[in-house]
Amino acid sequence: MKQMKLLKLVSTGLIAALSYIVFTFLQIKITLPGGDATSIHLGNAVCVLGALILGGLYGGFGGALGMTIGDLLDPVYIVYAPKTFILKLCIGLITGLIAHRIGKITLSTDKKHIARWTFLAAAGGLLFNVIFDPLVGYFYKLLILGKPAADITLAWNITATSINAITSFIVATAVYLPLSRALKKADLFFVLSSDTK
Repeated sequence: MKQMKLLKLVSTGLIAALSYIVFTFLQIKITLPGGDATSIHLGNAVCVLGALILGGLYGGFGGALGMTIGDLLDPVYIVYAPKTFILKLCIGLITGLIAHRIGKITLSTDKKHIARWTFLAAAGGLLFNVIFDPLVGYFYKLLILGKPAADITLAWNITATSINAITSFIVATAVYLPLSRALKKADLFFVLSSDTK
């Protein structure tokens, strides 16, 4: 039991490191009016993948932590770090809820069932982000940061978030399905407690 908890914590750290690397070094930054920016990246894919492997809380926390550190170390994004942490954690929580509480993917041996619920879970978490990232970002810029350019950047943020969601969905689901089989063979697969309730 202690070994599994330690493995889960180490895996959460790995997800955090991977999301930081993917978000920071594999992004296409788009400069917006007023010195603001948005980006195309696969950080959300790592967050979804973490939630599928570790469950919503641990996977979401790892993904959120990595991308928040990426924001904190970037002068353009530093002010968005609190928003990033909350929204990315929510991606993980929603993905984990659908995959593990509803779909119970770690208990199933039916490949079609696992694939269906993996797709639904990834789509649910990323759809949340497509709606709430631009919306929360708009009000965050307008009310908290007092940036009048919030209206101008909204369309860019919706576009970038939608592209991120589509690419993240493809990558996360394409990686999870074979990875879960490999983890089972290596006896490193987490059967999550939320799947048994």
